[in-house]
Amino acid sequence: MKSSRRKGRQSDAGGETGRFRIIAGQWRGRRLSFPALEGVRPTADRVRETLFNWLQPIIQGARCLDLFAGSGALGLEALSRGAASVTFVDRQPAVVRAIASHLEVLGNSDGLAVCARTEMFLQTAVGPFDIVFLDPPFGTDVLPGLCQMIEDEHCLSPGGRVYLEHAAAAAPPTLPPGWQLLRSARAGNVRYHLASGPAAGGNTEPDAERGAP
Repeated sequence: MKSSRRKGRQSDAGGETGRFRIIAGQWRGRRLSFPALEGVRPTADRVRETLFNWLQPIIQGARCLDLFAGSGALGLEALSRGAASVTFVDRQPAVVRAIASHLEVLGNSDGLAVCARTEMFLQTAVGPFDIVFLDPPFGTDVLPGLCQMIEDEHCLSPGGRVYLEHAAAAAPPTLPPGWQLLRSARAGNVRYHLASGPAAGGNTEPDAERGAP
C-alpha cells in the first residue's frame, strides 16, 4: 500500500486507475496500472530505490511476502530484481485481480496473489519468508502487533528482513524482542525502516549492515 491517492486514468470498466513503474531488473521501466482505491498508494520511486539498494545483497533468490500489497509495486520490483517468489496479500479483490493480471502479462509464475486479511493470512501462512514488506494504510497503529505476529507465527526465516513504512509523524514501531532496526530513512511524509529478525541459534547481532545510516 503505498503516498497519497492521486486522480488517475479511466479504466475500461469506468473506474479510476493509478500507475507506477518498475525501477530496475528484468522489467525495468515497465509501467503498470492499478485500481485507484482509497489507501492504495505505490511506494514512491525514490523510496523503493533506497529500499532495494538496502536489499541488494539478499534479494536474489529470496522468498518474499508483500502484505497490504495494494498496487503490488514492492513485490513486483522484488521479482524484477531476482526474488525467487513473492506472495502478494491484500483484502481488496480488485487490487488482487490487478496483481494477478500483471503477473500473467509479465509471464511470471513465481508470484501468487491472495485475497485475505493480513492477520488471517499470517495465521495460516506457509513460511518462512526471507523478506517481508509491511506497509499498512497510514493512520493505523498495527505495525507493532503485526511484527509480533510475524514472529509468533514463525513467518520470518532466521535473520530475515522486514520492511516497515508509516507516516513520518508517527513514532517508529516497537519491534519484537531479538529484532534489530538496521536502517531508517525519511522521504516527505513517509518514514521507512529495514529490520532484521534473530539469526539462527538466537544470535541477535545483525550482519554487515550494522551501524549503517
